[in-house]
Amino acid sequence: MAYQLNEKIRDLRPYDPITGTYPIRLDANESFLPIPNRIALKIMESAAFTAYNRYPDPLASELCKSFAEFYHVNAAHVTAGNGSDELISVICNAFLMKGDTILTVSPDFSMYRFYASIVEAKSIVYAKNPDLTIDVDKMIELARANDVKLILFSNPCNPTSLGLQKEEVRRLITSVKALVVLDEAYMDFWDQSLLDEVEQYDNLMILRTCSKAFGMAGIRLGFAVANPTLTNALKAVKSPYNVNSLTQKIGSLILSEQELIHSGIEEIVFSRSMLYSEMMRIEAKNRERMHVYPTAANFVFIQIAQAEEIFLALLKSGIAVRFMGDFLRVTAGTMEENKEFIKVFETIMQG
Repeated sequence: MAYQLNEKIRDLRPYDPITGTYPIRLDANESFLPIPNRIALKIMESAAFTAYNRYPDPLASELCKSFAEFYHVNAAHVTAGNGSDELISVICNAFLMKGDTILTVSPDFSMYRFYASIVEAKSIVYAKNPDLTIDVDKMIELARANDVKLILFSNPCNPTSLGLQKEEVRRLITSVKALVVLDEAYMDFWDQSLLDEVEQYDNLMILRTCSKAFGMAGIRLGFAVANPTLTNALKAVKSPYNVNSLTQKIGSLILSEQELIHSGIEEIVFSRSMLYSEMMRIEAKNRERMHVYPTAANFVFIQIAQAEEIFLALLKSGIAVRFMGDFLRVTAGTMEENKEFIKVFETIMQG
């Protein structure tokens, strides 16, 4: 008798990013800034002397210390992972039991509910307001009414580019019994982080990534920060040697370059502001066809008529953006990439 997949994975399909070669890639929210040559040389030297025959440091101590020094948090309360994705998966597996209820919001990062489904948790979804903002009172009410064990959402939000003020996030944390996992993947581009307050709460865990502001998407590196109790639990359930030696060394090297990182963030924010301003200019001419949302991230989010046709036309011109139903998400690129995108986008709109 043939083996049968179980029902929770039977109909799943692998993640399907845009494939192909496009001169301008504005679809994945990566940093457009390459690693400087002097850092690349340090990485090459470090790689040459890495002890590949030995397991990596299971606690990634040097790496977590570099992260802690950059953000001014306690290194003992930092856990490293293979990108935030691995940490989200581990959190869902460890802090949810089969049948427990998780609360997510919509629209938001789609992988949250996916990882919860693998654990066989019940999923409650809070639908955002028509303007894509969050009503915290309704979230609190929903969490209490459904005995929610875990609340997981991004702030600023991917894909909406909107952010929830820290006062509202605090109110949510202190009004529920659930563990609140706050994904601050894009918080380096905004000023409403709760990272310096995380130890004050018994039910808060904050995620950070190195894929957006730090230009390290290729090495898959993320962090979780929480109080000692939550941190100890997370370190106990993760794989013992989850972050490889080379990623640990590269991450430590780049995180120690604080001036370089800060100047890079400024450059990305400048690019985003330019892109947003230009899209607002185009919106003013096409108010009946498009709406550009305010942005606290490194991308702009656009509701637009005939989104798929515009997406395909951009691809034909060698420009990849993210198509999301009635919306397009466009990552800030270099000045040259932004200008080319704006020129082509405006031409398509006029046509």
